[in-house]
Amino acid sequence: QVQLVESGGGLVQPGGSLRLSCATSGFTLDYYAIGWFRQAPGKEREGVSCISPSEGGTYYADSVKGRFTISRDNAKNTVYLQMNSLKPEDTAVYYCAADQRPYFYCSGSSVGQPYWGQGTQVTVSS
Repeated sequence: QVQLVESGGGLVQPGGSLRLSCATSGFTLDYYAIGWFRQAPGKEREGVSCISPSEGGTYYADSVKGRFTISRDNAKNTVYLQMNSLKPEDTAVYYCAADQRPYFYCSGSSVGQPYWGQGTQVTVSS
């Protein structure tokens, strides 16, 4: 059974940092692209970052480039999103998603056929 469980969200002041984790199970992580998405109140869900299978590369939305870093630890079946220099506009529910198709690369900062986690809230406020 495929599962993705996000953690690490919370309340942080502007300029602060958080590291989100996406713990996966039920599939071989190294074979799949994993994306991080976010959805703010009243807005559509948007792709934030994506990491392709094996050594296929990483991708970022322009709004987070230079501030966020995506990485994967296949031995721990976990994908991380390190978020630095956080801004109030980063406030959203953050989701991780696995592409349901093995060996497919990221589609920009998104995945083509996402299988979603349940999300974790990130609030950036003073």
